[in-house]
Amino acid sequence: MENTATMTQLCQSIKSEMAKAVIGQTEVIEQILVALIASGHVLIEGVPGLGKTLMVQALAKTFDGDFARIQFTPDLMPSDVTGHVLYDMKSESFKVRKGPVFTNLLLADEINRAPAKTQAALLEVMQEQQVTLEGRSMSVSHPYMVLATQNPIEQEGTYPLPEAQLDRFLFKVLIAYPEDKEELQLVQHITNKKLGDKLDVSNVACCLQAETVLELQQHAASLEVDEQVVQYAINIVRATREWPGISIGSGPRGGIALIRAARAYAVVDGRDFITPDDVKKVTLPAMRHRIILSPEMELEGVHVDQVLKNILDKITAPRH
Repeated sequence: MENTATMTQLCQSIKSEMAKAVIGQTEVIEQILVALIASGHVLIEGVPGLGKTLMVQALAKTFDGDFARIQFTPDLMPSDVTGHVLYDMKSESFKVRKGPVFTNLLLADEINRAPAKTQAALLEVMQEQQVTLEGRSMSVSHPYMVLATQNPIEQEGTYPLPEAQLDRFLFKVLIAYPEDKEELQLVQHITNKKLGDKLDVSNVACCLQAETVLELQQHAASLEVDEQVVQYAINIVRATREWPGISIGSGPRGGIALIRAARAYAVVDGRDFITPDDVKKVTLPAMRHRIILSPEMELEGVHVDQVLKNILDKITAPRH
């Protein structure tokens, strides 16, 4: 790929193609694209019917790579995710049957419906991009991205994701209700000459090869970041450890996530340099799942995003 302008044009093409299937939610689409370029995983949270699964399927359609989906349920076993080793009677030897994690884009649908041991089956592959079966390590294809969805309102029959699992996600993206005009357009689109409300990504065209994704990721990773911008990101992370109303602050992965995401956001925005505003722009999705509010704040109904915005208001950004 030749230059930053070419890469930015490609990013715009991806967003345009996804918008053919997903009406509105432009900020969410952009955040998912940033995570892809930053080589990170995404946890998408929203009430039913807002298009979480549709969004992932639309991204998969723009990408000429392998796509797999796991519907998480309470009886799902770790081997259903990673695969298992079985004995073949004909050949009288053990064979590996790979699970759905061996793909490029993995949709972990309603991930919080599976128990902790099944959720933990994703830990190794998300962090190290490999799976260990019977002592044998096997790498997954590159690029590799896990997009998990969860419903925040249903508590019965769900298992909250442990902090170690949440920390593996680069972004936690929140999908809100659509605006009035967007909802009108959505209902008209779904009910016009169509039977049922089947997810439709047929209009989305493929505009991305696996090699191109790797080039985008490498380009973003190679962008220079001024030390003052890195220090600014670290100041935000360190502030979460001492801030009133936060019982547990972010670990070092928070700062790493901010810089990785800021680099990717600069690429999407058409720049080959990173500004403090890039760090600000990615702070909410990159940090909201890495801190835990005190019980008093939760009882008062304070949202974690409000606390993060207060921190951003107080931490001085470098001007030069």
